[in-house]
Amino acid sequence: MKKGGRKTEAFKEDLLRQINCDTVFTIPVFGGIPVLESTVVIWIIMAVLILMSIWLTHDLRVENPGKKQLMVEAGIDWLENFFRDLLGEKGKRYTPYMMTIIIFITVSNLIGLLGFKPPTKDINVTAALAIMSIIVIEYAGIHASGVGGWIKSFAHPMALITPINILEIAIRPVSLCMRLFGNVVGAFVVMELIKGVCPILLPFPFSLYFDIFDGVIQAYVFCLLTSLFISEQIEA
Repeated sequence: MKKGGRKTEAFKEDLLRQINCDTVFTIPVFGGIPVLESTVVIWIIMAVLILMSIWLTHDLRVENPGKKQLMVEAGIDWLENFFRDLLGEKGKRYTPYMMTIIIFITVSNLIGLLGFKPPTKDINVTAALAIMSIIVIEYAGIHASGVGGWIKSFAHPMALITPINILEIAIRPVSLCMRLFGNVVGAFVVMELIKGVCPILLPFPFSLYFDIFDGVIQAYVFCLLTSLFISEQIEA
């Protein structure tokens, strides 16, 4: 095998190794439950977010709030107004869920900057997020129209397209899952290729886009589409 060919094979194997999620340990019950790297990183993210929530919300004051409290209130107000504009007054009950999801996906996409493997690079994680969202979307339709109205909505605007509307229940989560997973893995592969071509200086400006800007944009797109689907169900 030529020298260039061996380097290409080694680069491809290293890329696949970094994309794949390894098993960190196995829980010795029911024949052994493997705990993947993505699951452990999610636990770390959850622990950090919980500790930050406790730190940011303790010692809140009605009068003379501190800079930390004002910063948290400004951030929460911005997120609430953003999702309220998308979901409308009828959909405000889903605002806490959407705020939680956008914070979780944003942190998951950016945690690679700290040396962890982003959990959204595991298709099992993006699939779970998509399934959670589709359950909330269909629940919004049932809550707004009742079971009978939700079933009748599949025949809207005409009975002829009922099969297509039913298929959307499966198409929507697949679309949400693959869009997030594909973009996160795609950005990672592009960055690895850039590092392979020129490991000094060149990766820095591209990292600002692919590791930071693209990570935030993908969280925004996932939550934007979920909010629009929920709003569509509420207004149906």
